[in-house]
Amino acid sequence: MQTLISAALQFPTIVFTFLLALIALYWLLVLIRLAPLELFERDSLRDDHMASTLVSLGFAGVPATLALSFLMLIAGALSLAVELLALRWMPLGLLRVPVGVLVVWAALAVASPIAAALCHALQRALHRYQPFKRRCLLGATVVVAERQNDESASATLLNEPSSTVTLHCKAGDCPQPGERRVLVKYLAKEGAYRSVLEQHYLDTRVRINKLRLQHKQHPNGYST
Repeated sequence: MQTLISAALQFPTIVFTFLLALIALYWLLVLIRLAPLELFERDSLRDDHMASTLVSLGFAGVPATLALSFLMLIAGALSLAVELLALRWMPLGLLRVPVGVLVVWAALAVASPIAAALCHALQRALHRYQPFKRRCLLGATVVVAERQNDESASATLLNEPSSTVTLHCKAGDCPQPGERRVLVKYLAKEGAYRSVLEQHYLDTRVRINKLRLQHKQHPNGYST
């Protein structure tokens, strides 16, 4: 036990130890209803924020805080394993800092797809409860079932036919039965979502990623 505690307090694992302590405190506050479940969620995916970033990484359909919890837990376990199996036996000295940064990056990179897979496995169970069917669903793909009227349509979550949502109709872009669409904005007053065609959403993401890459390469508009 003393070895585990010592390893958990060594850099880089202490980074995850600190973050996991904060996450544990947050979930305690959620349990006693002093903190919201949708802490990082916003009404729209349009702007850059924590929830939209996680959706782009594959964490759609679950609260950002739950995704972060799984991500930090798995990455922390990987970092702890590296510390116990390798780092503690090496005379790194000052090299521990750059090596530790590399371990943090690698742990997050490996943990991300694993955490996303766990979140996807939990989606169906979570979506039975109303708190997980609001802003948490932004970024999720749905299949349009039928038009309800000129202002709304009903849809089911992809691979979850028992989970239904209401889609808001916009002039010139009303969901049609059978279409696959992505939820992009939550309308709290209506309890409905705005959506776009799945292919349009994917094309927009590719275009935005290209623009961001170009901006990083040429931040002042000049080639280097």
